[in-house]
Amino acid sequence: MRSLLLALLASTSLMTSTFSTTAQAAEPAVPADTEARTPLTELGKDDPYRWMEEIEGTRALDWAKAQNAHSLPVLQGDGRYAELQAQALAILNAKDRVPGVSFAGDGSLRNFWQDADHVRGLWRATTLDSYRTATPQWQTLLDVDALAKAENANWVFKGAQCLPPEDTRCLVTLSDGGKDAVTIREFDTVTRSFVPGGFVLPEGKQNVEWLDRDTVLVAREWEPGQVTKSSYPYVLKALKRGQALADAKELYRGTVDDVSVGPNVVRDSDGVVQAVLAYRGVSFFENETYLLADGGPIKLPFPLKSSIQAYVAGQLVLSLEQDWAERGFKTGDLLSFDLAALKADPAKAVATLVLRPTARQSVEQVASTRTRLIVGLLDNVTGAAYAYGHGPGGWTFRKLALPANSTIGVGSTSEKDERLFVSVTGYLTPTTYWLADAASLTLEQVKASPARFDASTHVVEQFEATSRDGVKIPYFVVRPKAVKYDGSAPTLLYAYGGFQVSMTPAYSGVMGKLWLERGGTYVVANIRGGGEFGPRWHEAALKENRQKAYDDFFAVSQDLIDRRITSPRRLGIMGGSNGGLLMGVALTQRPELYNAIVVQVPLFDMIRYSQIGAGASWVGEYGDPAIPAQRAVIAKYDPYSNLKAGRPYPEVFIETSTKDDRVHPAHARKAAARLEDLGYPVLYYENIDGGHAASANLAETARRQALEYVYLSKKLMD
Repeated sequence: MRSLLLALLASTSLMTSTFSTTAQAAEPAVPADTEARTPLTELGKDDPYRWMEEIEGTRALDWAKAQNAHSLPVLQGDGRYAELQAQALAILNAKDRVPGVSFAGDGSLRNFWQDADHVRGLWRATTLDSYRTATPQWQTLLDVDALAKAENANWVFKGAQCLPPEDTRCLVTLSDGGKDAVTIREFDTVTRSFVPGGFVLPEGKQNVEWLDRDTVLVAREWEPGQVTKSSYPYVLKALKRGQALADAKELYRGTVDDVSVGPNVVRDSDGVVQAVLAYRGVSFFENETYLLADGGPIKLPFPLKSSIQAYVAGQLVLSLEQDWAERGFKTGDLLSFDLAALKADPAKAVATLVLRPTARQSVEQVASTRTRLIVGLLDNVTGAAYAYGHGPGGWTFRKLALPANSTIGVGSTSEKDERLFVSVTGYLTPTTYWLADAASLTLEQVKASPARFDASTHVVEQFEATSRDGVKIPYFVVRPKAVKYDGSAPTLLYAYGGFQVSMTPAYSGVMGKLWLERGGTYVVANIRGGGEFGPRWHEAALKENRQKAYDDFFAVSQDLIDRRITSPRRLGIMGGSNGGLLMGVALTQRPELYNAIVVQVPLFDMIRYSQIGAGASWVGEYGDPAIPAQRAVIAKYDPYSNLKAGRPYPEVFIETSTKDDRVHPAHARKAAARLEDLGYPVLYYENIDGGHAASANLAETARRQALEYVYLSKKLMD
């Protein structure tokens, strides 16, 4: 979930070319709640499993290892496990996988690749002409396996941020075992080596941007404990080449109550800096932006719930997650400012409407080529892509003629011309990759993923269920064509329902091979809390309205049963992170509907969630348990405190990762421990590495997926 905020940090920026700004501290952005707060030490004070919150404590790890020793033989001892694991690994390691690529300023295409021979991965480059061929010729930039071996380190590659326009000097991000806390090092793609005496930022949760070749803007924990309550940085500094961290110059300071502070640099298509912002996340969904000018930071007049998406043709493009009544804009709108006018006089700068989605539409992605704005739009959970141009008459647009009734993914875009990569996918259709031109609208299919399972036996349908309050909730069903409608179909239902994340149709070779091809039915519910119909769909399930997301999920579950596609005996559910919380609520509120529940890297203890991992950053989603009125709402659905003896709970499968410093494994640990205390059987697996994605390499991913589908097979197919 934290990655959503980091994505905003990465796309929200302005900049001035002079940097004599005076650092300023932030003022409180939101009035403090007047209700007396419960001392944090009182929240969950009687919980006998608080010791599990020590993420790598000896007692906690010993407990997790004992759980693994019990659960793994049960699942791996099943006769199906070896074949399922081998099939998953073969798909994940397949040499004929299509490598996704990104444009680089040096004219190359870059890719990160993992397979059986390169477990940690290769960062590599090729040319477009070579990429078009069946066997592209790759040049290795960085071999992460070799680096980890040479340094005796458990490195996980987390990406690289390169300095435009050449993109040959890069800040490479490395994580110990998959944690969000990372080490950052300067890398030269020409010499294919780390830069001697270059920038090195020690491990920490940090937000970093290049300013120029000799300056980086860094928000990090500069002094011990100098992080927000969410465990992210709030002090932004400029660090010069060769300068000690202690000598970096402070530019902006947020507060300990913020979520995070970060820099970002807006450049034109030639890489020339146009402006700089300090980004202040006052909550997960609310932010302030400050233009860093000679006289000090200047607050820009944007609504708290808005996100800067792109800069193109002199226009700064902004999306709204709330109404902006005084300007005449609505939630979900995409609008633009002339950047020069905004810098000259922020208060008087005029905003122009780019796009207003309908009630069943959502702006899903925004990107830019050299002169075009690219918008990925969802319409009733079906994708489309549009190219917008800006001229004297304002914005005009044309649609890219991509395959209909598909999920459209806007990939990497070129700053040198109008080219971009676009992916097209569906539940039963292998992903195809297209090279598009946003000016001429020409399309070239450059790659197509091989089919990984026999999809001829299945069909995709879209239905609607009616939630408790009468709202129609769409969901997709991928079922065998010969389904009997007698309730006997083994069915896996997946949902997320939070943080404005959209669940759209996508091809999964592993799911298709391990579930669909073996006769399973797969369902995805587009419940409220997600982003399928824009910010309002998300806001409908925030805080005091959280139960609506769960009611939506139960409505879809019941609709599947009423249609006799499946039955409680054959219905299983799966969800991770916020979706793991959804699984916990389903377990405690409607256990009679399900015979299998896979709980992945979950939130579970919602009374203490704001004190565990990065939980304090999510009070904008769930509410603050330290405020009694909000805690009363949370307590009604909190899975941990609502676990009771004598309920018809199915045997659950709970998964987590020791290295998950975002949600934190304590949630999963405490859930399993309390269930066992109450006398319920539990299957539990804790991966020692992997971070919040729960997998640090493809072999571990294959093992986890095989464990899940063995569990589901035992519960729903046997």
